[in-house]
Amino acid sequence: MKAVGVITALSLLAGSVFAQLPEPRDTSFTTYSAYKGALKKYPNITIANPPAPATITSKMNVVYCTINKRDLHLDVFYPTANKAPLPALLIIHGGGWRSGDRSQHIPLAQQLAARGYVTITVEYRLSTEALYPAAVNDLKTALKWMRANAKAYHIDPDKIAAWGFSAGGQLATLIGTTAGDKTFPGDGCYDKFSDKVQAIVDADGTLAFIHPESGEGDDSKKKSAGTLWFGANKTERPDLWIQAGPISHINKNTPPIAFINSSVDRMHAGRTDVIHKLDSMHIYSEVHSFPDTPHPFLLFNPWFEPVLNYTANFLDKMFKNQ
Repeated sequence: MKAVGVITALSLLAGSVFAQLPEPRDTSFTTYSAYKGALKKYPNITIANPPAPATITSKMNVVYCTINKRDLHLDVFYPTANKAPLPALLIIHGGGWRSGDRSQHIPLAQQLAARGYVTITVEYRLSTEALYPAAVNDLKTALKWMRANAKAYHIDPDKIAAWGFSAGGQLATLIGTTAGDKTFPGDGCYDKFSDKVQAIVDADGTLAFIHPESGEGDDSKKKSAGTLWFGANKTERPDLWIQAGPISHINKNTPPIAFINSSVDRMHAGRTDVIHKLDSMHIYSEVHSFPDTPHPFLLFNPWFEPVLNYTANFLDKMFKNQ
């Protein structure tokens, strides 16, 4: 019995250890997989990949923080000839907090850099590697890195925005509405620097997880992306699902927000309520909706260019036309 007990105990211990090991990277969401998925309904679309402007410089695979020997990377794009401080934009990819890659938004980053911005595509830990709020802390750290390295990359530390698509839109809005919040302290890198942003662009990112408009958290067929990210469903840990909803953090210090949306309404759950809150506090917002579009519309032509223009015009309004 003792031997059996020891074996059982070791088995349980091994099981608990293995349960915490990172899963293989989920590569299910790529630009190409999204293209193949949308092509049947939208046969005229093409993947947006304009030539890189000759006027910009790129610094790839820069390490912005190391956590337990795990390097976190970002890419920086900026106008080559510029020497004055410029507004900067942190660009956050989507993929259900589980998949996707920062490289998906390099075309957008390059084009915006040519328009006079320092743009940064950022890696963050996905749910296969670390549960919520690891991704939030990683992105807070990236914002602090931007300020710590402002002189090296000619960034104006008082003009930083967060842009995100899908899960990245939720994350961009969450980090943008929780400046200085001790719930999300970052990863311990560059702690003396601020994580504040002065503008947010939310492209099809949910604003509320527990909301009549939200489709996230349906585990009837398989565990949803949200359940996999939080490590618990809505019933088990509603506090986390509420905490991660940007709608819970709108206050008088919230920066202006631009919403860029597909025709998939559930992807911007809570948007109307958030806008009502912003209006009540006299905080600027704008909405750009694209009818009859798939969720990952901004990765494709003919929608890439107008998304680029809406983003640039909003940032110009916030940072250049004051």
